[in-house]
Amino acid sequence: MAERAAGPLRLADDWPARPDLSLFLNGMGTFDWDLDSGLMHLDATALKVFGLRPDEYDGRPRTLATRIPREESARLDAVVSRALSDGSTGYGAYFRVRLRDGSTRWTHIRGSILRDTDGRATRVIGIVRDAVQELADSAARVELAAVRRVRTSVIEGTAAALAHARTVQDVIDVLKESGGLAHLGATGLVMGLLESGRIRLVAEGPEGSYVPGTRMTRIDEDYPMSEVLRTLAPRFIESAKEFADSYPVLWPHISGLGINAAAYLPLIAQARPIGALGLLYRDKAGFTAEDRNLLVALSSSIAQGLQRAVLFEQEHDLAEGLQQAMLPRRIPAVPGAEIAVRYRSARLGRDIGGDWYDVIPLPGGRVGAVIGDVQGHDTHAAAVMGQLRIVLRAYAAEGHPPATVMARASVFLHELDTDRFATCTYAEADLSTGMVQLVRAGHVDPLIRRADGHCRRLPVPGGMPLGLSAFFGRLDYPVETVELDPGQTLLLYTDGLVELPGADLDEGMRLLTALVRDGPHDLQILADRLCAVVDERGGADDVAVLLLRRGGARAPKAGGRLQQVVQRDDPEGLRTARHMIRAAAAAWGAGERADEIELVADELITNALLHTDNGAVMTVRVLSGAERRLRIEAEDCSSVLPHRRDAGESGVSGRGLLLVDQLSDAWGVESRGSGKCVWCEFVVPDLPSP
Repeated sequence: MAERAAGPLRLADDWPARPDLSLFLNGMGTFDWDLDSGLMHLDATALKVFGLRPDEYDGRPRTLATRIPREESARLDAVVSRALSDGSTGYGAYFRVRLRDGSTRWTHIRGSILRDTDGRATRVIGIVRDAVQELADSAARVELAAVRRVRTSVIEGTAAALAHARTVQDVIDVLKESGGLAHLGATGLVMGLLESGRIRLVAEGPEGSYVPGTRMTRIDEDYPMSEVLRTLAPRFIESAKEFADSYPVLWPHISGLGINAAAYLPLIAQARPIGALGLLYRDKAGFTAEDRNLLVALSSSIAQGLQRAVLFEQEHDLAEGLQQAMLPRRIPAVPGAEIAVRYRSARLGRDIGGDWYDVIPLPGGRVGAVIGDVQGHDTHAAAVMGQLRIVLRAYAAEGHPPATVMARASVFLHELDTDRFATCTYAEADLSTGMVQLVRAGHVDPLIRRADGHCRRLPVPGGMPLGLSAFFGRLDYPVETVELDPGQTLLLYTDGLVELPGADLDEGMRLLTALVRDGPHDLQILADRLCAVVDERGGADDVAVLLLRRGGARAPKAGGRLQQVVQRDDPEGLRTARHMIRAAAAAWGAGERADEIELVADELITNALLHTDNGAVMTVRVLSGAERRLRIEAEDCSSVLPHRRDAGESGVSGRGLLLVDQLSDAWGVESRGSGKCVWCEFVVPDLPSP
């Protein structure tokens, strides 16, 4: 019975209540329980009912626990606690008392609850008596029936809870935490799964009960779980002696735990044994026929729940394996950047998703970073994700601008035989200049963390999700350009990282921003921490995370990237492009090579406009590395590759590529989708330190 914390000792003037002579003559003991002090007075008859001598009782209810079996004590405590809290004026209950010889005897208790003016229970006065002779009375039969109903409800409640168990650990948690063990009187359980003729221990029982070498046992060994799986019949052990005689190998390891009874049950589902369950008891005086029937029924429910859990785990492992196979096996080393990626799968059965990440090395020291999420949580979503990841990588590697990469991926997904759409963010970073071009297709905004830890959300104008934009004919994706300074980190992630039960997306973003701000500097540790937080809050969705940090010291402000579109029959655009090249060469320290750079760039522009029907895109930028280089690129939509021609002594054309080859330090041609890019590089002096 529960006790209140003892305060200053203030007892009523009439405490303890004096027993009536008639009660004494009829074998009824009395008790007076002061709830504020926690003291409970028992008269001589009451002590006799509990089988206690006066010197064995210290006036505290907890002393009576030595005389009341555990399951009876839990039931009686529930009756008393309910009566004290719900405003009742009294309570009554039948329970068993353990006598000195180890046997039990039915006892009846009835208490009247006294309350103060505020309705607070302050005192309980009652009687306790031997109820052996009353078991034939209707009241006793009702009480005993209630006990049976409680035990039956435990079986039904356990079966209902097991219906929601998704893993083997869920099954074990249901049995340990639902209160079923206490109502059945068991102090612990052991459980093993049958795997290829061996029993794998998955629940070890009470603390100190693990026997070394029993993590995996054979079915023919001399253990009780092995026996019930061989015979497919339950084994009920009703005394410590029987346990020691039947299992001499096991008993010495558990003899000090006070176990005096046990029930071992085969777990059979669909006529096939899948494991065994053992319930261990410290205060069990044999198993009645009713006990045995209840436990057999319980084992049937556990076996069905366990079989479902095993199938869920197998399906989840299969689906997660498919997901992992679709993700990159390794992340390439990218000079000038530190990268961390993580994928955390969903935790329920086949509920994996189409989340993915990718890192794509690009020409000229650039790198592409992709994060995306295909609609749905099944193997089909994972399969679509794998195809979409490959397509995005191919389009990016062909050299298409970020907006074109996203638009073509949307068309591909729309034409694929699926009704799924996908959200995605694609970032193309030039690590030499820190310029990052971002395109967002219905995805959550990225974050940027500065070197000092400050973190903020990066709003990126977005288009429709992949697949939907092609369906509605809205393939224009705006491009956001930002500068990533050395030491700054770009964080791309899927929505599972910011989804919170009962909270909107903005609240999840604020919490994520704070978590990244206060997180460790090391990217690998930070990525692990982000996934661990999702586990801690029980996130059901899968999560993909990509962290990209730009390394190196800050480059001089003069370094950067400039770009100009030049159309045919656009002399103003041509003059602007030439001016851009001339200004960049001077500002970025080309020195004596400025004239060579301008001459070669003019040749590349002229060739692009002369030999193609559409315009060209001119780009000039600085590449960092062992040598500082200035790179010129001329991109057009023609797939015809340039080649050097012999102009002859009097020819006025054909010397363009010869000029490029002679004046530049390196040049080449790259395929860019349906077009190409002709580039050349010039080694230029390092700029003086600011």
